[in-house]
Amino acid sequence: MSEPGSSRRGRTHDAEGAKEAILNAAEEVFAEHGFDGARIDAIAAKAGYNKSLIFQYFGDKLNLYAEITKRADREMAELQGNLLTPLLEDEAITSDRGKFKALLETIAGTLFDYLAARPRLIRLINWEQAEDWQTYKKIFSQFDTEDADRFEAIFSKAHRAGLLRSDFPGLIQTTVILQICLSYLAYIPLYELVLPGEDFSSRPALQRARAYLIDFIVAGMMTESDKET
Repeated sequence: MSEPGSSRRGRTHDAEGAKEAILNAAEEVFAEHGFDGARIDAIAAKAGYNKSLIFQYFGDKLNLYAEITKRADREMAELQGNLLTPLLEDEAITSDRGKFKALLETIAGTLFDYLAARPRLIRLINWEQAEDWQTYKKIFSQFDTEDADRFEAIFSKAHRAGLLRSDFPGLIQTTVILQICLSYLAYIPLYELVLPGEDFSSRPALQRARAYLIDFIVAGMMTESDKET
């Protein structure tokens, strides 16, 4: 005999599993076809659930797309919380060259690792760029932008302290870091065509690219120290 409430817990568990399967299938279909080209029928077939369940859980295609994007946003926020928070909470981060360099290195490495593990997200972002962010504009209000204000303050202080070359908004500077990582990873198939004898996809090759991009980003963003001049 089942325990009281066990069937309810089972239904909750099944619902969570179904939602996750639908989100994963939708991410794959959106990555392949873009928002406009994706079809709910194809998502349902790939997920193994009736499309009526998709509408029940997510309402419509736009809300389904929004949930995929918000899931990625939550994952990134969790990574930032685990890796960046200890650095950001250090009051000397905007005045100590070594500490600020470590912050930039951590940001770049975190973004590279996150994107390298999620090729479908790279394709989604590329679709958005190609379509002038039309779909993202419709769901932008659903996202929390408090982190942008935090980075804005930190980057502004670092510039005033002479650590950063540019006074560009912190959000733009961090987005440029993301774009550099994303561009490199998206171009790997092309690199393999142009240089067929080179290794770009193995773990050691990705780690080598990661180190190169981090050095490139930090050298471009930070001013030179007295020793370097």
